[in-house]
Amino acid sequence: MTEEGEVWVLADPRAGTAAQALGIAERLEVPFRTVPLAWGGMARLPWPWPTLAALTPEARAQFTPPWPRLVLSAGRRSAPVARWLRQRGARAVHAMRPGPVARGFDLLVIGQHDAPTPAANILPILGATHRMSPARLAAARAEWAELAALPSPRVALLLGGQVRGEGMAPATAGELARRAAAFGGSVLASTSRRTGAGAREAVAAALQGVPHRLFGWGDAGPNPYAGFLAWADAVVVTGDSVSMLSEAMATSAPLCVAETTDATRHRRLWRSLYAAGQACPFIAPVSFPRTPLDEAARVAQEIRKRGWI
Repeated sequence: MTEEGEVWVLADPRAGTAAQALGIAERLEVPFRTVPLAWGGMARLPWPWPTLAALTPEARAQFTPPWPRLVLSAGRRSAPVARWLRQRGARAVHAMRPGPVARGFDLLVIGQHDAPTPAANILPILGATHRMSPARLAAARAEWAELAALPSPRVALLLGGQVRGEGMAPATAGELARRAAAFGGSVLASTSRRTGAGAREAVAAALQGVPHRLFGWGDAGPNPYAGFLAWADAVVVTGDSVSMLSEAMATSAPLCVAETTDATRHRRLWRSLYAAGQACPFIAPVSFPRTPLDEAARVAQEIRKRGWI
């Protein structure tokens, strides 16, 4: 039996990146230790060898023996740290491209949209791993049972925004809200940190007179995001968010992609989802059968099959 401390999860400060490693760990259903990472000024460098140099002194102080049997990580900056632990005997499983050096990992979990080169230590997945497990969705459905009072179809509208910039254009956000309302039931709208206050206000204005629930980034009270996914009869996600698109695939609801960015990498992601029958462009209200996708569970199964826990 795997004991506490034998599995370490390197948790990047960015929640979406950390969730990719944590999601895999949670599907392993064994005890694990979360090691929060904090980056110093040297984290900007593309470290080509195993090192803890990019960490702050406080973060480095966490790295003491006994060393783990398995380390899970995600994101370019954590890759040299995972490789450093691998030098001390750990198996290293890393989500996302690891930066300039792809060797030195036992398993690399990479989205199909990043066109990974086939290799024995490469596991291509659809989208990204995350923490929106079947158990979490079931718990959220119970926690947010009040959403059942909203008329069907309940359309979850999940808005992201530019990675760098001034947020989503209010006109775009308002138009998406109006189109989501055209499904004829109710709208469960959520805005993210990148959406911006102007876009949130535009969504609120567009949904006046429409049965809805709106939760914006920074709003007071518990975040109903997981509840929105759990109760949605259809999900509309802006195509700029790999995380939200991947989390939406954990549900059985039809998934529509609002193609709000020209980024090549994101467009490759959309095409991979369309080809797999997991999503369609958000052109008009649609309904189509979908099988929930749990790529984190598939990664966990691969780890078990290789005998690493």
